[in-house]
Amino acid sequence: MTTDGNLGEGSTTRSLADRTILMSGGSRGIGLAIALRAAEDGANIALLAKTAEPHPKLEGTIYTAAEQIEAAGGKALPIIGDVRDDDSVADAVAKTVEAFGGIDIVVNNASAIDLSSVEALPMKKFDLMNSINSRGSYLLAKTALPHLQASGAAHVLTLSPPLNLNPACAGKHLGYTMAKYGMSLVTLGLAEEQRGAGVAANSLWPRTTIATAAVNNLLGGEQLMARSRKPEIMAEAAWTILTSDPREVTGNFFIDDEVLSGAGVTDFSVYAHDPSRAASIGHGPDDLELDLFLDE
Repeated sequence: MTTDGNLGEGSTTRSLADRTILMSGGSRGIGLAIALRAAEDGANIALLAKTAEPHPKLEGTIYTAAEQIEAAGGKALPIIGDVRDDDSVADAVAKTVEAFGGIDIVVNNASAIDLSSVEALPMKKFDLMNSINSRGSYLLAKTALPHLQASGAAHVLTLSPPLNLNPACAGKHLGYTMAKYGMSLVTLGLAEEQRGAGVAANSLWPRTTIATAAVNNLLGGEQLMARSRKPEIMAEAAWTILTSDPREVTGNFFIDDEVLSGAGVTDFSVYAHDPSRAASIGHGPDDLELDLFLDE
């Protein structure tokens, strides 16, 4: 993790009340958890996503997410659109500004994953990952930038890993690595470019796998879910970053539990997804699966 600023201890005076967040994705998983944590403060949250209809293998839609955000105390604006499409993103930014008067925060949450080798990865999948992950993150931040520059609390938070140049990362899944590192380069470059304008750009990545549909359906099923943490650990870490001073905290590649440790959290057992299941398959509470792109 690279750190330029001090996130400080957790404080009851820090809040996302009345801040406006534009998030890509967010119908479920980590994105929804971040949105719900912001909603507890009374934030305005616009979700740009494609999930208008229920999926047989994926829980939730953009509309069920909006209902949960409202129930948690926030204001929600579901926007059906595609982060890959310039006009769609411009429309989402315009609708967010029209509804809430501006944009304070962009969360680059939407991401596609395929861990195939170079030989096995179809170029259609390669293009999909890079257009959603890298290009989509760049496009959403770029399009919202004039409104972020007008905010006194501007953050771009991208869910992407540290730029780990260990060849093992690229050697296992080059296409996905390129797509995720493209997102991380958005953080690196945008933080430097916008430092004088007071627009912070940071990345956040989990120490362990997180119990999401991607982990369950694509990476390891129930056994890996049992050795994962809940999305709420990412939500609390995101909240800590997004309530920090953007002029002091920018250009960082944060790891979720390091952020919370810095804020005074000492008990991470509350974030265990399914400790009883983990025990039943022979794993202790601290025997968690390290996430991709992180060295032991």
